[in-house]
Amino acid sequence: MKIYSVLDPEFKAYGQVVTGLDDAVAEILTALETTPLPEAVGYVPTDPVLQNLPAAEVIRDHCYGGMPTQLGWCNGHNTMLNALEYHRDSEFNLGTEDFILLLGLQADIKDGILDTDTIKAFRCPKGVLIEVFATSLHYAPCHCDPAKGFRVLVALPWLTNTERPEIEIKNAEDEILTARNKWLLPHPDSNEAKSGVRVGMRGENINIADSI
Repeated sequence: MKIYSVLDPEFKAYGQVVTGLDDAVAEILTALETTPLPEAVGYVPTDPVLQNLPAAEVIRDHCYGGMPTQLGWCNGHNTMLNALEYHRDSEFNLGTEDFILLLGLQADIKDGILDTDTIKAFRCPKGVLIEVFATSLHYAPCHCDPAKGFRVLVALPWLTNTERPEIEIKNAEDEILTARNKWLLPHPDSNEAKSGVRVGMRGENINIADSI
C-alpha cells in the first residue's frame, strides 16, 4: 500500500499540520513518553499526566478555540485497519515516534458502507502535531517500527469516547453510535463487528505490515 506523508498535498482533504505551538508540543511529548506501551493497542480518553499539563490549556485555546477538551493517548503496536470512526469535531494527534494513520472520508460512505479501496495511509513524523478533520474516518494508529511501537496523543472535545448515551434508535447512524461522539464502521473481520456492531466496511481488511 502506498504510504503518503502528512506533509504531502494528498493530506489536505483529511487534515492539516499545526504549527506555532512548539513549547506545548515539547511538553506533551515529554509527558507522553511516560505513558504505557501495550503489546497490542491501548486507549485512554483522558490521562491526568497529559490533562494537567499547562500545554493542555494551549490545546484547548489554540486548537479548539476555548472549548472544554480532553487529552488522552492511543499507544501500542498495530498494522491493521479493523475499523474506522468519526466524531463531530476534529481530533489532534502527536506522536513520540513516527506513526501511520489509515484514513477515509465520510463523503465516501455509501448506504452506510465504506469501500476499503478508498482508504489512504499517511505517515506522521514524530513531534509533528496534526489535526484530523471531523469528516475524516480514522482509528488506531499503526507503528512504523515494531520495536518502538507508537505513543500518540489523542486530543478531543470533553467526554468524547466515554460511555454511550442511552438513546432511542431513530436512524441508521444511531445504530453505529458506540460511545459519546463516536460513530464506528467496523470491518466484518474485526472484533468490533464480532461483538455486534453493525458492519460498516467492505473489501480488504488492510494490513500495512509489508509496506513499512
